[in-house]
This record gives sequence, C-alpha cells and structure tokens, in this order.
Amino acid sequence: MKYTVGVDIGTFETKGVLVNELGKVEAQAHKSHKMLVPQPGWAEHRPNEDWWGDFCEVTNNIIKTSGVNAEDIQCVACSAIGPCMLPVDQNGNPLMNGVLYGVDTRSHEEIDILNSNIGEDKILEMCGNSLTSQSVGPKILWLKRNKPEIFKQTAKILTSTSFIVHKLTENFVIDHYTAANFSPLYNIHTQNWSDELTKDIISIDYLPTLKWSTELAGTITEKAASETGLPKGIPVTTGTIDAAAEAVSIGLTNEGDTMCMYGSTIFMISLTREQNSDPRLWYAPWLFEGEHASMAGLATSGTLTHWFREQFGKELDLNSSFAELTKEANTSQPGANGIVFLPYFSGERTPIHDPNAKGTIFGLRLDHVRGDVYRSLIEGIAHGTRHVIETFEDAGTQTNNLYAVGGGTKNDLWLQSTSDITGIDQIVRENTIGASYGNAFLAAFSMGFVKREMIENWNPTKKKIIAEVYEVHDRNYEIFKSLYEVSKHLMKKI
Repeated sequence: MKYTVGVDIGTFETKGVLVNELGKVEAQAHKSHKMLVPQPGWAEHRPNEDWWGDFCEVTNNIIKTSGVNAEDIQCVACSAIGPCMLPVDQNGNPLMNGVLYGVDTRSHEEIDILNSNIGEDKILEMCGNSLTSQSVGPKILWLKRNKPEIFKQTAKILTSTSFIVHKLTENFVIDHYTAANFSPLYNIHTQNWSDELTKDIISIDYLPTLKWSTELAGTITEKAASETGLPKGIPVTTGTIDAAAEAVSIGLTNEGDTMCMYGSTIFMISLTREQNSDPRLWYAPWLFEGEHASMAGLATSGTLTHWFREQFGKELDLNSSFAELTKEANTSQPGANGIVFLPYFSGERTPIHDPNAKGTIFGLRLDHVRGDVYRSLIEGIAHGTRHVIETFEDAGTQTNNLYAVGGGTKNDLWLQSTSDITGIDQIVRENTIGASYGNAFLAAFSMGFVKREMIENWNPTKKKIIAEVYEVHDRNYEIFKSLYEVSKHLMKKI
C-alpha cells in the first residue's frame, strides 16, 4: 500500500492526515495556535512557531499513531492560510511575523497609492483582481514604506505555504493560484510575474519560482526529515492556499461547482470556463493548467462564534458551550426575532471590500435573549454568503452545485440557515476533514496514484441540506444590505 501525507495550516489550527491510496485515513492530528492582533487592522502568525513548529508536531504525531512504516510514505503536500506576506533572508529565515490574508487591513493607504499611480482599470485588466486587503502587492509596499530596515534585509517574499515548502526542500516556489493574489505583480494573461505596471514595489527577482500546485517542488532534506519524521528524499508538491485544497477534498471539478468553506472565515470558490474578472470578487488560475476560478471570502465568520462565546458565554463549560448556544438559538425563530446582524468585525472582504466596515447588531429590544442574538449572528454570516452568491451570478458565474466543507459543517444551525437564506441546497461529503485531506489527494495525484475523478470514491456524498423557504429571510436580507449602505459613512467616521 502507498501512503501520502497532507498538512494544512489554518488561521487557528494546523491539521495533518496520513492517507492510503484508496483514500482511507490511517491517522490524523491537529495543533492549535493563535492569530496575533498586535493592533487594530493587523493579523499575524509566527512563522517558525505557528507554521513550521505545528507542521513538525503534526507530522510526527500522525506517523507515530498510524502504525505505518514511514518509509512507505511516497509524497507530502501542504497548504496554508493565504495569501500571506512574509519577508525572509537568503536562507529563508523569517525577518518578521507573517502578515495574514485579507483579515489584515494594514495596507489600505498603499492600495490607494497604487490605484492612484497606476489606475484601477489597468490593474484589473492585467491582474484580474482589484487591489483589496487580500492583495499581497500593497502589503509588500507597506513593508517597504514602514519597515525599511527589514526590507533592506529581504531576499525573498514568501507566503505561508511557500515558507513550509522551503523548510522542507530549501527551494523557493509558489503556485499560480496563490501568485494571482500578489496583484499588481502577476499577469493573468501571461501567467507570470510582471513589473509592467510598477517597479516601485519590489523587483520580481525577489519572488518565488512559479509552478502549478501538483508539480513537485523538490524533495525532503535530511534536516527536514529529522524534524518532521518524514522520510528523507520523498517528493514535496508545490502546494497551494488552504481553501483550494479544501475544494479539492470535496470534488470541485466542473464549471459552476462552488465550495462554501465554513471556518474562521467563509471562503468560496466557483469553477469557471473562462477568466472572469470582476472587481467585487477575486480571480485566479485554478490548480490545473487551463482552468479558472472565481473566489470570495468574508472577513469574519467562525471567528465571530468564538468572540460571542468569550464575551457572552463565559459561564458555559468550554467543551459544551457551542452546543448550549446553538440550543438557545434554536428556541429563537428564523429571522432571529427581528435582529439583523452585520458580521463586519474586521472590516469586510467580498463583495464590498471595505476595511472600515463595522459589526452591527440592529433591532434589539428588551424581550430579546442571548439565543436571539446568537441566531442573528449565524444568520448574519449566511446573509453575507448570499450576498457573495448573488455577486457570483451577477458576474456571470452560475452556482450549479454548492458543496459545504470545513469545521463549521458540524454546526447544523449554520448549515441550515445558509441553505434557507441563499435558497440553495448544499452537498456535504462523508469526509469533512478538509484541506489536509485534499492535500493528501493532490499528493497522490502528483505521483500518479489517482485520477481527479477518483475523489468521488475517496469522499462520497453523505447528505444534502435542503433549503426551506422563510419570507422573513428575504426581508432581513434587504435590511442587511440597506443597513450597510446607509451607515457605511458612519462606520468610516467611527
């Protein structure tokens, strides 16, 4: 039997799986870490501790608990939160904490500078994406403007996945799907790095070598083998962002297949036949050459449930707190007894791209209880998801199949509310491990052990979430959208 290992580094947790060539999980492990918020609008991880340290602990654990001979592991693939911005020296050593994806909004001034100097239309035409808090280019410019002493020491700009791959192989590589988020430094038409629009950010020589996600980046070095427990010399794939690996894990293969990843943030991917550039969404080449994807993401989703529990459920037992809150929310009615919740606690990404957006709990009365507010929080995230799906469709991407994946799929209220509010049934696969499992499949694919359609055998359908119709959801959705529009100037002011 041949085995592959998949590891995913998320916002709050790293997960790893060891899988055989038939898709059976032989072992899995996880390790928690924190997202650092040193000041409002910033979000960081510690690369050596949170990324590499977690990776090593997880791989050692899955090998130890699996009973599998490590020498039978044929390949490893990794994904991680992204796109991130990490400057490293010539040896790949981090020069600062990793700056996280769109939840980190520190580069809003740099976005304005680049838009003014280059032109928003030119950026969208060449890069397929408008500049947003998700874009890495402005964050590199932020580094140059605000941390010149670190910028002078920088030899490469990496993202989270490419940092791990370098630790494993000593090679600097990045996949096209991730690189497309480095606007305005990636040209979607040539599918290559470009300084055509600006040389003011950084020379493209400082960027990693481009590869497709399933191409091999190199092999595990002796040092990496000693730290991870993985066999020296086995291949390592180029890897990708966590959401893409998650989409692979549940079988996105056809045009209109759409993933909704329920995690600390909502992230959505919809496969498209052609390049589909819309300033409200994100575009990237898909993991396989010649294919394309539209993406969207909310800034705060599962993170909000943690915030709510910590602030308003301190007396609850940690192991059963979410179950208790959900029980209370189920005593409320669809529509949350008249409360409308805007989940913009870290600004918002798609489709409004507003780093100044603020969270709002609207419609409170004296008869409201904790369960009403918690239900409104869940429904607010679902309204944000509906806003994204409508934007997909307005941009020409029809949602044919909606697949739910991620840790949030354990929350039945969240799943059902999303189907009810969007009006779309959802497919839930048997295995909801997510990105780490998708990585194990990508590793097997890279080695020729499986074909893409075999994910249906690895991970069959478990259930469908059937949408139920509630008129109150349509009413609240209109309030949801209007509430932001009429208060966004106040959000900026506050």
